[in-house]
Amino acid sequence: MAHLIEEAKSGRASCRTCRKAIAKGELRFGEEFDSQFNEGGSSHRWHHLACAAGALPDALTQALGEHTGDLPDRAKLEELIAKGKKNTKPGAFPYADRAPTGRAKCLFCESPVEKGSLRIAVERQVDTGAFVTKGAGYLHPACAGEQLDRDGIEHEGFKASLRANSRLESGELDQVLGEI
Repeated sequence: MAHLIEEAKSGRASCRTCRKAIAKGELRFGEEFDSQFNEGGSSHRWHHLACAAGALPDALTQALGEHTGDLPDRAKLEELIAKGKKNTKPGAFPYADRAPTGRAKCLFCESPVEKGSLRIAVERQVDTGAFVTKGAGYLHPACAGEQLDRDGIEHEGFKASLRANSRLESGELDQVLGEI
């Protein structure tokens, strides 16, 4: 089982993005997830195609690549996916983006990451007191090289991952990579 595109078998499912019903026979996107109620198996969360293009552009792109049926308005859907990719965070760490707020602090120098400035997101462990979970931590591009050295991480491999996962324009990404 994987992400899929199919016709709705009934009109009972609702879109997980907009919460409106998905009509019987309408094409829908199924986002696969591990279900605790399905004996270790997986299940699907259903979305309208246009809603998935904005909320889950990478997963929908994968499903479009595997979909063999006819898809009306494919060009419009791909346009919505491109717009969605600009507005959503990448799914894998590390990645570079622009800080949407000024609330984050750099993991290395502990000074604020200014709103609108370039930053690097890395995965870190967060201790909540009751349990430990994983979440995003942020670095100034200039601090990233020193953090990598301190953690013993090879720079070229990190830069290759950063290039693969980031959605910045190439000039901005080159600027981030140059500061590491």
